[in-house]
Formats: sequence, structure tokens, C-alpha cells
Amino acid sequence: MKGRQTMKYKIMIVDDEPVNLRTLERLFRRDYHVVTAQNGAEALTLLQHHDVALLISDQRMPEMTGIELMKRTVASRPQMVKLLLTGYTDVSALIDSINCGLVYRYLTKPWDNDDLRLTVSRALEHYEMVKSRHLLGMENQRLRSRLKEILALATHEIEPDAAPQDPAGGEFSDQEGIYELPS
Repeated sequence: MKGRQTMKYKIMIVDDEPVNLRTLERLFRRDYHVVTAQNGAEALTLLQHHDVALLISDQRMPEMTGIELMKRTVASRPQMVKLLLTGYTDVSALIDSINCGLVYRYLTKPWDNDDLRLTVSRALEHYEMVKSRHLLGMENQRLRSRLKEILALATHEIEPDAAPQDPAGGEFSDQEGIYELPS
């Protein structure tokens, strides 16, 4: 289909197990640009160079957990949606990360491929909604600033103490019919 092109999102997959990285990359590479990292530090470095829409991370990794990684990405990629994969149940950490809006959803290992594909699709829809809301907020802020500028100009021109000005540079007198020329 030549006329219909869809945007290919960039997703990042972070897992310290190479088998999981390869499996997930194969699952998504046909539909998305896939960037992989074997640990949190590598992921943070790659995020400096890639505009990633979705991050899928394992929770239990050496040196930096998935939740720690996600916390460190908020400042640089606030609209990026985050999915957490875990083979273990650290319930309090998962609940906290979901409740504070850090994680869009968490999935358990082993995952179901169809469920994961559907979750990724919905997460990217969520990404589009968040991005649109952000862009609308920025446009709204720009328009409010412009409106303040216009109001400032309008109130400046209508100041009651100012003598009316003629575009030619002269002033009108209070006496009818008298016009003073500029010196």
C-alpha cells in the first residue's frame, strides 16, 4: 500500500538477559524501530541520542533496577511511556511506581506475546495522547502570552491621561479646531 504510511515508533528494550533482549527485539522489529540495552546505564546513554516513545524494562537487573531506570528518565523524556517486565513480585515497589504515574503497566515473565503486543499498542496510543496534551498545553501557553502582549498594547494606547496623538506627529488641543505642529 503505497499511499498509506504509518509512523514507526522507536521503542527501547532493557534487560540483562541476552535471550530476552533477542526475543523481544524479534517480536517488535517488524513494526517498530527497536533499540536495546543490557543495563540501566547503557539505556540512559542511548536515551541521550534516541527519541524513544516507549521503554520496556526488566525490573531486576544488576546495579540499577527497572524502576530506578524509569525514575532517572523522567526529566529527559517526560512523555515516554514505560512498561515494566518482572519475573518476581516486589508488590510494594510495583504499586508505588504505578500509583505515582511512573509505570504505565507491568507484565510478568514469562509474558504472552499477544498480550504484550496489545499492551505495547495501547501504550503507544497513550503516548500519542500525552504528547498531544503536552503540545496543546505549550500552544495554549504561547497564545496566553500573546494575548497578554496584545492587552498591554491595547491598554497603553487607551491611557486616559495621554493627549491624543496624530499620526503626523502633532497634538490636538483641548480647544476645538486648534492643531499644534511639532517643533
